[in-house]
Amino acid sequence: MQLEVAEKLTVKQAKPKASSAPRRKLDIHFGDRVFYYILKASAWGVVGLLLLMVGLLLDMSWPAFVEFGPKFLINPEWNPWTGEFGALSFVYGTVVSSLIAVALALPVSVGVALFLNELAPTWLARPVGFFVEMLAAIPSIVYGMWGLFVLAPFLRNYLQPFLHETLGFLPLFQGPMLGYGMLAAGIILAVMITPTIASISREVFKAIPLGYREAALGLGATRWEMLKIAVLKTGASGIIGATILGLGRALGETMAVTLVIGNKAHISASLFDTAQTMASVLANEYAEADSDLQLAALTAVGLTLFIVSLFINSIARYVVWQVDKKYAGMGR
Repeated sequence: MQLEVAEKLTVKQAKPKASSAPRRKLDIHFGDRVFYYILKASAWGVVGLLLLMVGLLLDMSWPAFVEFGPKFLINPEWNPWTGEFGALSFVYGTVVSSLIAVALALPVSVGVALFLNELAPTWLARPVGFFVEMLAAIPSIVYGMWGLFVLAPFLRNYLQPFLHETLGFLPLFQGPMLGYGMLAAGIILAVMITPTIASISREVFKAIPLGYREAALGLGATRWEMLKIAVLKTGASGIIGATILGLGRALGETMAVTLVIGNKAHISASLFDTAQTMASVLANEYAEADSDLQLAALTAVGLTLFIVSLFINSIARYVVWQVDKKYAGMGR
């Protein structure tokens, strides 16, 4: 009898209360659901914000597209006095200056990343890496002032005369040697995007397993061959991704380019000549637009900048995908 009573008490104590268990379960799942819907709303909010921005740009620029049609994108003329507006010269200035920047910054950035991660001693790599990252935090207006008062005189007095004397037979290095212009804009953009590409490339190289390097050296590769095979080829997709970020900054940079590019809406084969980018024309004229058509045309330039950036980044993403696919097939 005492055994039966003890068993009933044990079962009664072990059995959870029917009302408390569902409540605790409900509380747990309620918090999960709230967190899930917050994340989902945030994700869709970003997409919605992007679509809202595109819709606003399209609505404000629609009068310019109605007035000029597709000719707006292929017309190099921009004259507010005559009401003639075309975006081709700005597209040309944006793309060319950005490509010059990437061509100059990419080898330097990868070299800096390789040196800091693979060759430099720790006591040197840490402070130099810190200063490289600090360059990315300098405001663009400071870069622009440096370009205007230091870089442009240097180009006018030394670099441009040298390029004209040695490579003057090429159209790229002909024309007036003013100091400011397309070459100055490309160089200052290269200086601005170098820290971004170098820092990300360095993190990519750090993520490559040490066994890759040891395997290459074990097969008889020299140190430089090891860097080429085990580091550069393995991290190719990461380097391209870093270049994409640098290119994105170069395409949209405004103040530094505005101060050194010369701000003249025309297309010239010479890198010494002045030019204008889509971002610089917006900075120069948007606040002073004196007609609805000019305001619509400037907004259309902003929409064109968005489309060009999306197109170039899409191409770069495709290249990254192809590189990943290639090395995945090789068993990387």
